[in-house]
Amino acid sequence: MSGSAQRFGPRGRRRGAALTLVFGCALATAAATGSLPRDPEPGPGPGPGTRAVSSTVAPVDHDEIEDAAAEAEADGKSVKDAAEEVVSRSGDRWGAVYDQREYEEFEQALDGTYTGVGLSARRTGRGDVTVSRVQPGGPADRAGIRTGDLLRTLDGRAIGKRPVTEVVALLRGDGTGAAEGSRVELGLVRKGRSWTETLERARLTTEAVTVRRLGDEPSSAVLVKVAAFTKGAGADVRDAVRDAPEGAGILLDLRANSGGLVAEAVVAASAFLDGGLVATYDVRGDQHALYADPGGDTDRPVVVLVDGGTMSAAELLTGALQDRGRAVTVGSPTFGKGSVQMPSRLPGGSVAELTVGHYRTPGGRNVDGRGITPDLVVGERAQQRAETVLSGLGGGS
Repeated sequence: MSGSAQRFGPRGRRRGAALTLVFGCALATAAATGSLPRDPEPGPGPGPGTRAVSSTVAPVDHDEIEDAAAEAEADGKSVKDAAEEVVSRSGDRWGAVYDQREYEEFEQALDGTYTGVGLSARRTGRGDVTVSRVQPGGPADRAGIRTGDLLRTLDGRAIGKRPVTEVVALLRGDGTGAAEGSRVELGLVRKGRSWTETLERARLTTEAVTVRRLGDEPSSAVLVKVAAFTKGAGADVRDAVRDAPEGAGILLDLRANSGGLVAEAVVAASAFLDGGLVATYDVRGDQHALYADPGGDTDRPVVVLVDGGTMSAAELLTGALQDRGRAVTVGSPTFGKGSVQMPSRLPGGSVAELTVGHYRTPGGRNVDGRGITPDLVVGERAQQRAETVLSGLGGGS
């Protein structure tokens, strides 16, 4: 991977929370990608590896966290623990610290692969955790697990009210040293029948972008679902728009997309814009801008479908298309993650990711903590309403 990637996505102090960003639709809510910079020391400008997270506090002082890490290493203590203490004390709730192995796994995932069992999960209105998607060909699929099955236990421990992000971490085996080939036991329920299934974790590839027609007519609209802005996702969106039949509208589904490489989001924006501003952002007070490439399709009707799981880079793209008047947005308000974070390497190989700034939409809106309100706020049957709007714009049925 290139060492000059900028990336936007939610982060958490715990590995499990961070994985919400990385493995998203493959496991729980969304995905994101990026790469560790060749020179991870953040400079005065937007260094390689910039990402967006949510934070309303002052950035962690880099020298302070590096001094704490160096002191811990000299005393034979855990560098990661010392760095995490500084991040926690700072109030940077989305700051993250990884040991070398964790970050290496994270970087592999940023390329669109992950170690897991190949299922997505969500919490229902009744409080249950249910399987929302099964990745074709993955361990869960081969075991016969289906969408709608309830997840009751993991390795004999009740899921209860655990956050879905924690369930994701347990499925992956984070913090336990579990790797490809290790096993996890799931307790499941389907139509009143309870059983357990032991799955072997495997290295899987995420499918970031899927495309399908919404009808059989030549002018039928095209649904482009972006699960995450992993490497190559932007080009996939661009290709989907270019390959769509003449006159067919695009329904861009960014629901449950928690971010990814900002460069990929800009490429995706370029599919619909003829150059111009996509977003601005600051890094330690220095202002920067992101621009679309010229030559995008500016005539085709576009509707963007969003929800509360639409975060970071996905919000950046939504805000750009909304502010530029290029798309009608439909759904529920987005999450509201728009802070910039940079990774820096610490003694012993650990990596700290620290908040350094925020981004804004072309119209100057600060997304962080606020989110984006769609043009048409819809609760249930959001996709059906979005298709109706697209049809009304002349984008086909």
